[in-house]
Amino acid sequence: MEARQPFFLQVYHRVFMVESRVPRKILGVVPARFASTRFPGKVLSLISSKSMLQHVYERASQARYLTSTIIATDDDRIVQAARRFGAMVRLTRPEHLSGTDRVAEIASAENADIIVNIQGDEPLIDPAAIDAAILPLVHEPEIVMSTLKKRIEDPREIEDPNVVKVVTDRAGDAIYFSRCPIPFPRDGGAVDHYKHIGLYVYRRDFLLGYPMLPVGPLEKAEKLEQLRALEAGMRIDIGIVDSVPRGVDTPADLEATRLILAKS
Repeated sequence: MEARQPFFLQVYHRVFMVESRVPRKILGVVPARFASTRFPGKVLSLISSKSMLQHVYERASQARYLTSTIIATDDDRIVQAARRFGAMVRLTRPEHLSGTDRVAEIASAENADIIVNIQGDEPLIDPAAIDAAILPLVHEPEIVMSTLKKRIEDPREIEDPNVVKVVTDRAGDAIYFSRCPIPFPRDGGAVDHYKHIGLYVYRRDFLLGYPMLPVGPLEKAEKLEQLRALEAGMRIDIGIVDSVPRGVDTPADLEATRLILAKS
């Protein structure tokens, strides 16, 4: 069976209405590690009586196009916590070097057509953003990977190497991701800069082969895993959203997120 429903969304630089035939098998996977380098145990930190991970899981579960959502972890503490709030959770191998590798392990055991990699440290993620990233793969079979961007409004973020920038071609496909300010306005004129939002959607077969792609010099230099696909000649579709979820990388980020949720 297929879901047939109208959906309004601003993406690809245009507004359109689609009466979409969305595959039923679209799986969301939340990779969650306890041993975070900068903030160990952050996914179990409490925000308004719920763990950060529970906030992420509940918001992801509101995305209209996800068939189901699974938490993927290598730590039994996270497994037990996830089960307490009723989440689907799987224990994965401990040797994975990235969240994508962990998501690929889950995908190998599932028969979903499309897999969504949802960051476990974004408790304010918008379910509509997940749907926005999914739709390109639903409507264009040749697209194997998609993600999102948002126009930068704070000039300080342009120079911040922790804010990943992305430039696209006229069709909305990624040309390059960088920690540097791209594009560089050589003549000093005004130019829009866009930040990359780390939410990824993959076709299953592409994702299963992704960990085997060679790590190229661009990925090594920038420490940006998505460059592996570009260096392999793959197309990455980039959708535009109007808001970006606040990620939690430090205890200070956690306190700021607590204040936002308390006010809302």
